[in-house]
Amino acid sequence: MISAHFSRTARWSLLVVATAVLGACARQEAAPEPVRAVKVVTVGVSGIQAGYEFSGEVKPRVESRLGFRVAGKITQRQAEVGQHVKAGALLAQLDPQDYRLAADAARAQVAAASTNRDLAAADYKRYVTLREQNFISGAELERRETALKAAQAQLEQAQAQLASQGNQARYTTLVADVSGIVTAVEAEPGQVVSAGTPVVRIAQDGARDVVFSVPEDKVVAVRPGSDVAVRLWAGNTTVQGKIREVAASADPVTRTYPVKVSLDAATQPPLGATVTVLPQSLSHAGVQVIKLPTSALRQEGKGTAVWLLDKATMTVKLQPVQVASADGNEAVIASGVLPGMLVVTAGVHVLAPGQKVTLWQDKTSAMPAVAAQGDAVKAVAAAPSAALPVAK
Repeated sequence: MISAHFSRTARWSLLVVATAVLGACARQEAAPEPVRAVKVVTVGVSGIQAGYEFSGEVKPRVESRLGFRVAGKITQRQAEVGQHVKAGALLAQLDPQDYRLAADAARAQVAAASTNRDLAAADYKRYVTLREQNFISGAELERRETALKAAQAQLEQAQAQLASQGNQARYTTLVADVSGIVTAVEAEPGQVVSAGTPVVRIAQDGARDVVFSVPEDKVVAVRPGSDVAVRLWAGNTTVQGKIREVAASADPVTRTYPVKVSLDAATQPPLGATVTVLPQSLSHAGVQVIKLPTSALRQEGKGTAVWLLDKATMTVKLQPVQVASADGNEAVIASGVLPGMLVVTAGVHVLAPGQKVTLWQDKTSAMPAVAAQGDAVKAVAAAPSAALPVAK
């Protein structure tokens, strides 16, 4: 009896194990891929809004680097960066002691030369009287005349030397040649400078230029005299100007070509202001092109592609495109798509070729359906418990 019961138990256990093994070995079906919601846009043709923009700076037409015409030690500096100075204003001062002593020495030489000239003139006058009385020969008179001319020449030389030394003493004071704004200070008090070393840089009052740089492939289209729109960063205002000068050679560091734009004197922006320059010769505003949002682009290998939606089958396929340029936050498409096509603009990185999709709907439009569903749930909850099915 016990043996029969054990035999039935063993057979039941083997049946359970075999069922578990067969269930584990059975192939499980993969869960169906969810249908993703995507945003699409219809390809159309529109005009380009943006053009080529360059960053520029307002600079003076003439900027001078002023320095002392003599060497010496700087004792004072009155100029400060950003200060407006008038012509003749004192900018800096050298130690003038040595130059004053040299001027005094030259003044003493003038006095000595003047005395020698006066003595030679008196001698010549006496010898003229003696020659008239035939007490001396004509040769002696000529020697006295030559001595007078030499004394006169020495006096003139001493006077010129005095004037030169006087100028040297005055050169120890650096004054502004013209009115303008101090843009840089390149030497400080206590520093010993040589003649001609720049000490102060002044931007002269008057005309100003907007200076910007263009690459080599665009410099051909930029011509002197062409119109340019200049937009100020500070006030977001736009003024008009004309290209005044285009550099004949590229900058050795940036390899770009500097361009200068002249502005109207009545609308000149502040010196050193940063501006945005829009050359009219490089503008493509109004040109009809195909533009797509940048969110629709997908990097595919070394190229760019977009997802096209087939509305009949509600599936997507990958379409290579060529991007020409950018227009604000949109990409200008050179080829690959045609007007009327549907391009996916959101969810491009989670799609696969041939995948089923559905159009995304705004939550605000789906709110009435959700509200109706909530009302149905509330009605079921309010129903009597007798109306609900009872599990047996």
